Amino acid sequence: MSIDSAPASASPPPPTPVSTAGGKKPTRPGDRVFLGLARGSGITLLVIMAAIAVFLTWQATKALGENEGNFLTTFEWDVNAEPPVFGIAVLAFGTVVSSIIAMVLAVPVSIGIALFISHYAPRKLATPLAYVVDLLAAVPSIVYGLWGALFLVPHLTGLYEWMDEYLGWTGIFEYNGGAARSLFTAGILLAIMILPVVTNVSREVFKQSPKMQEEAALALGATRWEVIRMSVLPFGRSGVISASMLGLGRALGETMAVATVLSPSFLIAPSLLDPGGGTFAQNIAASFKEASPAGVGREALIASGLVLFVITLLVNGLARLIIARRKEYSGANA
Repeated sequence: MSIDSAPASASPPPPTPVSTAGGKKPTRPGDRVFLGLARGSGITLLVIMAAIAVFLTWQATKALGENEGNFLTTFEWDVNAEPPVFGIAVLAFGTVVSSIIAMVLAVPVSIGIALFISHYAPRKLATPLAYVVDLLAAVPSIVYGLWGALFLVPHLTGLYEWMDEYLGWTGIFEYNGGAARSLFTAGILLAIMILPVVTNVSREVFKQSPKMQEEAALALGATRWEVIRMSVLPFGRSGVISASMLGLGRALGETMAVATVLSPSFLIAPSLLDPGGGTFAQNIAASFKEASPAGVGREALIASGLVLFVITLLVNGLARLIIARRKEYSGANA
């Protein structure tokens, strides 16, 4: 018998697909249950976010209708006046400035720590150092605030005097004495708080950079820094930006730590070292208890919370868009 006429062996039938690719529904009960739970969780999250937005908008409408001034440009916050006058100009300035200070201080240090853990430190040192950074993210905000008020504020006087001596001519870093309870102090404290967030995300992105490219650069005679500059940093640029945006989101909404170290006032000081200022979250935490339920005090605070809610959503949405633009670090080393 020739080979061509030999009967072909029966091949087993292909397995039944269980995924939902191509619009097919899962056939196994466990897959259907998991699909329902995952879909229900996503829908629940959207419902919660929509409920928060509706609640904030509904509560803020009353206060905005009775406000005598412009809510976006007024520098005053007097909800007990007749009619009430309040605005978020000072709060927006303080929130943005303290967050920018925190980002300027924290992001370069976070990138350096992430690169050291992922590419420089030996494993015996990198593992405990990464654990310490993770532990910093678990410290409660009020603990940071107490440390900032009892330790950081008294020890910043020397730094303020040095900045006034060499940078006071700019006007931005002019120091006129007094306690160091300024937006600059709040920015330093926020930088310490967001440092583990930016470091952890950046470290994971750097660890997933293509190893073949790094080894090829080393084989061609590149130094460790040249490998990082030409291979690791370009690959992780989007991840670092996304990590920075996530840290910015936390800095914008931080409450207790800022309220502990900042001397609240509704004045915009020309110098970052002058005591005073305020943020959205700090003003809500400090004024909510005294706000009368009968007037528009609480609704005015909720209106400022609505602005902070929108800003935070925009920041996190921008971070997600940056992540979606570049997905090479997902499975790059496979």
